[in-house]
Amino acid sequence: MRQRRGIAVIIAVLCAVAALAGCTRSVDGRAVSIYDDPFKVAGLPTTSGPSGPRPDAPDSSLTARNGDGGDVDQLALNAVEDIQTYWAAEYPNEFDGEFEPVDKLISWSAKASKNDSVEFCTETTYRLVNAAYCRLDNSIGWDRSLLLPTMEETFGKMSVVMVLAHEYGHAIQTMSKIVGRKDPVIVKEQQADCFAGAFMRHVAEGKSEHFTINTSDGLNSVLAATVAIRDSDPDDPESVHGSAFERVTAVQIGFTDGPKGCKAIDMGEIEQRRGDLPQSFEGDSGRGEYPITKENLIELTKALAAILPIDAGPTYSYGGATVDCTNGTTTEPVSYCPASNTIATDIPGLAERGTSDTDPDDPLPVKVTGDYNGYVVFIARYALAVQRDHGQQLVGAKTGLRSACLSGVVTGKLAEPGRPSSEGDITLAAGDLDEAVSGLLTDGLAASDIKGQTVPSGFARVDAFRAGVLNGETTCMSRYS
Repeated sequence: MRQRRGIAVIIAVLCAVAALAGCTRSVDGRAVSIYDDPFKVAGLPTTSGPSGPRPDAPDSSLTARNGDGGDVDQLALNAVEDIQTYWAAEYPNEFDGEFEPVDKLISWSAKASKNDSVEFCTETTYRLVNAAYCRLDNSIGWDRSLLLPTMEETFGKMSVVMVLAHEYGHAIQTMSKIVGRKDPVIVKEQQADCFAGAFMRHVAEGKSEHFTINTSDGLNSVLAATVAIRDSDPDDPESVHGSAFERVTAVQIGFTDGPKGCKAIDMGEIEQRRGDLPQSFEGDSGRGEYPITKENLIELTKALAAILPIDAGPTYSYGGATVDCTNGTTTEPVSYCPASNTIATDIPGLAERGTSDTDPDDPLPVKVTGDYNGYVVFIARYALAVQRDHGQQLVGAKTGLRSACLSGVVTGKLAEPGRPSSEGDITLAAGDLDEAVSGLLTDGLAASDIKGQTVPSGFARVDAFRAGVLNGETTCMSRYS
């Protein structure tokens, strides 16, 4: 976040699926809403079973050039086989022509010496920590020594499958000719994320020979991996994949709508979902970080009262989060007591939650940290006061998702230019949405009820937040009524 004084109008980026009534999409004439049942994930039941390779599935007979025959290569080959099987069946439903598998697969070690390195896509693989699709020879390659093992160690084996599903998405683009050389790179990357999400839906439905994934912590981990490999610096010219907010959006479009939704992604569609949210750190010496202090929280309370006004506004206590409440529970670092209509905050605890402690040398952070991961929890406790004022239930799954959604409403409004400082001298900064998304995926406190309970699906929590950012308070109250 940042102060509003002296700040020019902020250009847009990082929003959600726009031009969709209540984030509902029509697929083959059938309305699909991921808000209908808080215990479902895009229409699938929330499951908590295994995620990863099926133990009894026979290994793929595919081979990779320069492979070492190890476990990492076999994991990748099993993934490619299942991805190809999926597209062999799905491709004719969405595209003209026949599906043809990629021509070759290449494995390399980024640790290899120059003499032992091979060539991929006309370049040496010496110290190449990457996985990619090469349009020049219709091949897919991966680093088996650093990239894939690090993904597996950090986010689990299904993150490796996700990476390869993304790269195969680029092969589908080339085969179907839905993009060309002149199309912006971000369109190609967002489509590939979307195609990967479509394949993950296939796995979640139990249709993959080699893999399975549950729709709670399994899918949460895959989305967390997507967050980790986001474009972290919007001002970097090499930032072409999209923010965490954008990348998760694309994956969710694919998971919900399948390849049909992915085909609709173009630059116009991306611009529609970028809205009026910040895209640059220009002029922001704090690079999006705004200390969580009592003074700044007071400014935020002014904004909350202006954005979501209620008849009986809460009182605020800043001496700690412990509450002695007949109908509420302490939820560190911010609690809400309905009986006294009080929001109690442990400022040092909230500040710790909002501390940016990402190691710049860590290429795959498990969690994207920063001030907004703290501020959004404070906002979510105010959202409970809003629901109290509306006479709604304050316990249960829909309560938590309404809180996430209403927090999204506030988040979107904080980015609007022209708000008077009397309505809170505070505004949204680039990176804030990514911090909120990461927090929603990891612990979901900003999507919890007065007891701190939330739904197990990070997918549902993030999507509720995004619905509020995009569609406003009315959508939150109708979707989660």
